[in-house]
Amino acid sequence: MLTEQERHKAAEALAAAEAARAPIAPLTETFQGLTAVDAYEIQLIGIRERVAAGERVHGHKVGLSSPVMQQMMGVDEPDYGHLLSTMELTEDTPVPAARYCAPRIEVEIGFVLGESLPGEDCTVADVLAATERVVPALELIDSRIADWRISIGDTIADNASSAGYVVGAGRAPAGLDLRAVEARLTDDTGTELATGRGDAVLGDPAESVAWLARTVARFGVRLEAGHLILPGSCTRAVDIAPGRTYTADFTGLGSVSLSFE
Repeated sequence: MLTEQERHKAAEALAAAEAARAPIAPLTETFQGLTAVDAYEIQLIGIRERVAAGERVHGHKVGLSSPVMQQMMGVDEPDYGHLLSTMELTEDTPVPAARYCAPRIEVEIGFVLGESLPGEDCTVADVLAATERVVPALELIDSRIADWRISIGDTIADNASSAGYVVGAGRAPAGLDLRAVEARLTDDTGTELATGRGDAVLGDPAESVAWLARTVARFGVRLEAGHLILPGSCTRAVDIAPGRTYTADFTGLGSVSLSFE
């Protein structure tokens, strides 16, 4: 376990790396003995400082929601991070790629909550009942750790590698089998970059949201009405290139695009 001083030092290093777009060495190399508990505390230090500076929490995201990614990281459950107001992107405004260290894009089925979720006993049925609409989403991820040389502790501390998100209009979840939704990511040359299905996310994206509600309840946090929840990617992450537009198409759900300059 790290000392409180070491946790603050780690949070400051991540914040400086993001501000300067100058990634740092893995925290797990710099701070020997860093645990998952340390990493979440480091994440929360950073989030509290950003909220104090005027940013707002717009929701949460789940990472490492596929068995393959969990195996790669040597863990048996996902991780999570915060979505902040400054991370919200729009389809009609190109994003400067130079704003980030090493950006990648992921395809997600997002959940916009119409009601707050219960905590420790949250179920898939609770998630679907509380969801106002499910939305096509693209998540922009980035690593403030050099060359994406991340362990589980590094990515948790780095707010689960969060950087940005954009969502489409979506629809109510009634009558839609989220597990069977097929997703396809292309760029503006027509090249297919990645494909996947909803059931790649813990078998059911709604189960990922329920897991998140149960997990954050341990820290006294609830997933609130109006918040966006990104449950994890249906596809592999794709490196982005300036000058390109990326579009994710979802069966029964619509599409969403994001351009870079």
